[in-house]
Amino acid sequence: MRTLLIAGFGDVARRAIPLLAPHWRLLALVRRPEQAAEARRLGVLPVSADLDDKPSLARLAGLADALLYTAPPPERGERDLRLGKLLCALTKTKSLPQRVVYISTSGVYGNAGGAWVDENTPVAPDTPRARRRLHAEQRLRAFAKASSASVTILRAPGIYAAERLPSARLINGTPLIAADEDSYGNHIHADDLARLCAAALRRDGGIRVYNACDDDPLPVGEWYDRLADALGLPHAPRRPKAEVKAAVSPGLWSFLAESRRLDNRRLKRELRVRLRYPSVGDFLATLPPPKA
Repeated sequence: MRTLLIAGFGDVARRAIPLLAPHWRLLALVRRPEQAAEARRLGVLPVSADLDDKPSLARLAGLADALLYTAPPPERGERDLRLGKLLCALTKTKSLPQRVVYISTSGVYGNAGGAWVDENTPVAPDTPRARRRLHAEQRLRAFAKASSASVTILRAPGIYAAERLPSARLINGTPLIAADEDSYGNHIHADDLARLCAAALRRDGGIRVYNACDDDPLPVGEWYDRLADALGLPHAPRRPKAEVKAAVSPGLWSFLAESRRLDNRRLKRELRVRLRYPSVGDFLATLPPPKA
């Protein structure tokens, strides 16, 4: 059985494990004892290493036939040095991973002013976070060309699940942009993203990018209003764009201000994954009604 190394043992990777286990011998890069225990519980062999500690990565060379990379980039800078260190370690041997799946961000497109965006749209990242993701994509493209590996890049938008909803913003009354100025946002359920990772690992040949999103872009405020109704919470206050920018953190503002609608037709045509939640409405319909 072929071996898959998971770098980034977080929520999406853990959701993917039951889909991957029948087909792969699974290794997971872990930093803490509790992560190692969780990996073993899920039937995954933990490998102690730290993406920020280059010497600890030396043991990874030659271990795996494929790589699922879901780790976030560093919090500062314009480059993803973590991925760079791992690729450097993996290339110390001739036995290289021949399939790589990387979860990137749709933020690499920048602000499209609400226009539809497909995988041929030129990238124009507006934030350091998105530029770090683009740098990682570029490193992986170079790796693929040098090694003849198959590299799949999943450009994911806002990831959600029952355990990762932005309900705190509703509870705190965080303001949103008024409807007449609002931005379009895109979404993907964590379970669906995990299924896309598993499907992408079956893909052979070259470099391919996919918009890893559902079918239904929404104005940001509409998403929050629907969520509030489903949870029995008050709607967020709406304010002019300039007022919201002054009231929220730079990180949240970058999410609220960038507007684009992601086209996922390539994803459905080539990876052939039927999304469990084609829209956030399909997910919200599964929640229990709010208590009176």
